[in-house]
Amino acid sequence: MSATREILFNAFDMNCVVHQSPGLWRHPRDRADRYIDLSYWTDLAKILERGKFDALFLADVLGVYDVYGGNTDTALREATQIPLNDPLLTVSAMAGVTENLGFGVTCTLSYEPPFTFARRMSTLDHLTKGRIGWNIVTGYLDSAARGVSGAASQPKHDTRYQIAEEYMDLVYKLWEGSWEDDAVLRDRARGIFTDPAKVHRIKHEGEFFKLDAIHLSEPSPQRTPVLFQAGTSGKGRDFAARHAECVFMAAPSKTVAKGYVSDIRRRAALYGRAPESIRIFNLTTAIVGRTGEEAREKHAEYRRYISHAGALTLMSGWTGIDFSVYDLDEPVRYIRNEAVHSAVESFTTADPDKTWTVREVAEHVGIGGFGPLLVGSASEVADQMEAWIAETDLDGFNLAYVVTPETFADISDLLVPELQRRGRYKTEYRAGTLRQKMFPGSGPRLGAQHPAAASRHTTLKAAQ
Repeated sequence: MSATREILFNAFDMNCVVHQSPGLWRHPRDRADRYIDLSYWTDLAKILERGKFDALFLADVLGVYDVYGGNTDTALREATQIPLNDPLLTVSAMAGVTENLGFGVTCTLSYEPPFTFARRMSTLDHLTKGRIGWNIVTGYLDSAARGVSGAASQPKHDTRYQIAEEYMDLVYKLWEGSWEDDAVLRDRARGIFTDPAKVHRIKHEGEFFKLDAIHLSEPSPQRTPVLFQAGTSGKGRDFAARHAECVFMAAPSKTVAKGYVSDIRRRAALYGRAPESIRIFNLTTAIVGRTGEEAREKHAEYRRYISHAGALTLMSGWTGIDFSVYDLDEPVRYIRNEAVHSAVESFTTADPDKTWTVREVAEHVGIGGFGPLLVGSASEVADQMEAWIAETDLDGFNLAYVVTPETFADISDLLVPELQRRGRYKTEYRAGTLRQKMFPGSGPRLGAQHPAAASRHTTLKAAQ
């Protein structure tokens, strides 16, 4: 199957100056510091739709990277994901200048009341005509807990996933069960907009949440947004196997990626889901040139702008380990804490044949973050991508940028035509919602095998 599988692309960005390539904002061709201008986002959306990207995947955090050195100084100096704006507010404008590009938006359920969050996502699903997805994360920064709730630290890693399970149950009830499909009549003659008998109050009394309300939005094209999930710890993989339609991971090598992918698909089968029904993307950075020599020259040029301090600030935040106290040539050791378990696993226990030093991690993370870096002509990068798909069973790539919008323009204009020539990439978008585009043959809404289906009103269940 992997030999002919269509390769999927998401662009990976964040509403900030430095996302995954610390220091590169200083490059003379980089425009990331225009993130506060709406035209930055609408121009980017047009480039991505030109390249027929499946979606723009927007990351987000609700805290500051203050683990490195025990303070925020380096993060602020390096603009390491700070300053940072809300990603959701960019989506409507980008949807207005595109017709097919999807939008996967990160929202941290630990700090989002489910009632108001459900309305915001329904609103975006309406305004995008069904092109919205939600990247489900539980958070990993203690600074977010201090900022949002005043707590000294975030809940423990496994507790966050217990909260997430209840949260999902509740938003499924709001999206899928509160309004029947034919509740909205828009009957001008009788003066009835909504049939009250077909709108149902959701009552929920759980360990972490209580709610007694109707969903505020009428049914949107997808009802539940396409569900992305970004967590590959043991708990994260189990959560993904139960809920996710698309999984985003950040494996630095094929060995690590293959293990994650096979385990997620195995767990999905245990939940009664078809293993291949989950689309799995790996964080990847591609530097593409008209020739291999041009690409390698770009890479050498880009490397001159890497900030090691910025890279280790990111790594410290992701792992909860203060790398400022380590010598650059020390090996990275596995330490379990309440941050992102998979982050430190990827550079330690996940690949027993590879030992990383702190310096090597800084160099690796310095361009594109955790994932692999592919450099070459369009043909060379296409070869590498096909090898990743064949050897790991991935479905596609979340593509980080080095310099924006240059990286995405090179992919759209050089790499995509090569993949299309090989029959590995779509030549036209499919019709329908984001779910229909990403899952050929599906409807706009989640299938009956997904746990959300259990939240549907009895009349909806009977109609299936």
